[in-house]
Amino acid sequence: MRFNKLDLNLLVALDTLLTEQSISRAAEKIHLSQSAMSNALARLREYFDDELLVQVGRRMEPTSRAESLKDPVRDILVRIEASVATQPQFEPAHSTRLFRLLISDYTLMVLIPHLQRLAYRQAPGVRFDLRPQVNQPQRALERGEADLLIIPKVFCSTSHPSELLFEEVFHCVVWNESHLAIGEMTEERYMASGHVVVQPGDGWALTDWFMQQSGVKRHVEISTFSFMSQAHLVVGTHRIATMHFRLAQEAMRFLPVTIRDLPVPIPKMEQVVQWHQHRTTDSGLIWLRSLLKQAAIEMDAALT
Repeated sequence: MRFNKLDLNLLVALDTLLTEQSISRAAEKIHLSQSAMSNALARLREYFDDELLVQVGRRMEPTSRAESLKDPVRDILVRIEASVATQPQFEPAHSTRLFRLLISDYTLMVLIPHLQRLAYRQAPGVRFDLRPQVNQPQRALERGEADLLIIPKVFCSTSHPSELLFEEVFHCVVWNESHLAIGEMTEERYMASGHVVVQPGDGWALTDWFMQQSGVKRHVEISTFSFMSQAHLVVGTHRIATMHFRLAQEAMRFLPVTIRDLPVPIPKMEQVVQWHQHRTTDSGLIWLRSLLKQAAIEMDAALT
């Protein structure tokens, strides 16, 4: 099929070349020979009148024209997949579909186990690829690399729909034998103590974002990439971890820690699920979003 003299099959090759920036890796990814991929690149260069990828040392780097094509080409392919490739009806009991979710380790610990139990009962053949969140996770949606994001609402993209799953509050977690476990947790004690904070990858943790908005500056003594590790890292110290309440309750089950009220104001976190605007009618994602809401209800029922 051609559009304005462009063979549309070449868009798949172009998308893969711009992602992999390697002829051999791109060929392997879409099951072409290296010579066929080289031929596709030559035809693309002729059509766009641009080199698209140029050799720099041992690497191939995209030209400015190629960079400008990267997102539009991916968007076209996502639209085609959403409109044509997705099955019109999703039958959970018979499906072997793979769902790709971008989540934090907080979500992995408190929500996903409930989702998995529900999904296994209804759709035992369905598979999940749980991926860590990165900076600008909405790009993974837009490039078709993730089906759903589970993310705080303040970090959502305004370009795609989302719906609320649950709300979360924050508390302090301290070692049982710390002097911080005794007496009132005042703002003065909180600010004078050392803190264990989360800085996940190259992104922002919501607590840090809230603290900055409120002008609160903590004395950070340990920075970690994992929300769950915070509780472990206060044990044996007089440090404080400011944690999601549900995760703090999980930690209390197996660690010698105490939950204290947070003496500085942090708004509730609204945890939402977000999906690509072109996939709103995807029946499989409609089923999964409904299951996530059921999982949130079961999550809180298990804590009472």
